Amino acid sequence: MMFVMRKFMLLLLVIVMGGCAIVTVPLFPSTEPLEEVVVGGRGRDKVLLLDVSGIISTAESSSIGGIKEEPSLVAQIKEQLELASRDEHVRAVVVKINTPGGTVTASDILHHELLRFKQMYNVKLIACLMDLATSGGYYVATAADKIIAHPTTITGSVGVIVLKLNLDGLMEKLGIEDESLKTGDKKDILSPARPITPEERKLVKDLLAAHQQRFLQVIREGRPNLDEQTIARINDGRILSAKEAGDLGLVDYVGYLDQAIALAKQEAGLPEAKVIVYRPPHSYRENIYTQGTTTVSNSQIKISLLPFDLPKFKSAGNPQFMYLWLP
Repeated sequence: MMFVMRKFMLLLLVIVMGGCAIVTVPLFPSTEPLEEVVVGGRGRDKVLLLDVSGIISTAESSSIGGIKEEPSLVAQIKEQLELASRDEHVRAVVVKINTPGGTVTASDILHHELLRFKQMYNVKLIACLMDLATSGGYYVATAADKIIAHPTTITGSVGVIVLKLNLDGLMEKLGIEDESLKTGDKKDILSPARPITPEERKLVKDLLAAHQQRFLQVIREGRPNLDEQTIARINDGRILSAKEAGDLGLVDYVGYLDQAIALAKQEAGLPEAKVIVYRPPHSYRENIYTQGTTTVSNSQIKISLLPFDLPKFKSAGNPQFMYLWLP
C-alpha cells in the first residue's frame, strides 16, 4: 500500500513539475447535504427516526487523524429537525436514546429543540430508551409525548456532577508549584492545583442545586403524573431498570423499537407511514437498528491516530457541570 501511494505521489509531482497540468487533490471529502432514506413501512406520511447516541455535547468531534472537524451531536439533531420542518409529511418522530448523558447545557439544548419542534409543527414525539438513557439521556426523553424503554434499559441517574481533582499532594512530591496569578481568591475555583475551601464548596453546591432543580422541573413538566414522593425518591441519583422506571412512572411502556414506531403512528393517527432517516450520501443505513452516523461528509471512514478522544482531551481540565452517569 505504501509503495502504491509513493508511486502515485511521484506521478503527481512529475506532472506538476513538468508543467503538463495543474492537479488539485482535496485532502478531505467535501461536506454534502443529508439525504432521506426509507428504512421501513410505506405510505405518504412519514415517521422520522433520530439517533441520540454517545455523549451529549456541543463540542465537535475529529476524524482523519484528528484534523477534520465533524458536527456535534446537538448540531446533527438540529440539522435533521430543520430538514423535517420543511417536509409536511413528517407526522411523528421517534428518538432512539443511547447515552449516559452529557453536559448540562447540551442536554438542555437538545431537550429544547425537540420540544420546540414537537409543539411548533404539531408532530408526535416518542422516545425509545436503548442500552443507556441515564441523566442527560433521560432529561432529553422528557420532551417526548410517550417513553418506551427496552426491557434491558438502564435509566435514571437524575442528578448533576462536576469533577474536581486535588493534585496538590502529587504536585508537591513532583516538585511542581502553582504560580498562577489571579485578581480574586476565588478566581481559580475548582482548580486541581489546590484543595477547595469550605466557602467555595458551598458556592459550587449552590450551582449544583440550581441545575438539579431545573432537571426536576423538566421532569415535572414532561411527566406531570409523577407525584412529589417519587420525584424525591429519584433525586438521589440512583440508576433504574426499565421495570423499576415503569413502576415509578418514569416511562410509559417497556418494549422494543418497532413498538415505539407503532406507537408513534398510533399517536399521530396514521394507519400506515414510511419510517425515514436522514443520512450522509454513500453511507449505509438500511434498517431501524442501523447505527446513526456522526458525520455529514461523503466518507464514512473514520481514522484516529490518537489513543484518546480529541474533543474530550481538548476540554480536559475545564470544569463542566454535567447531567451524566459517571461511575
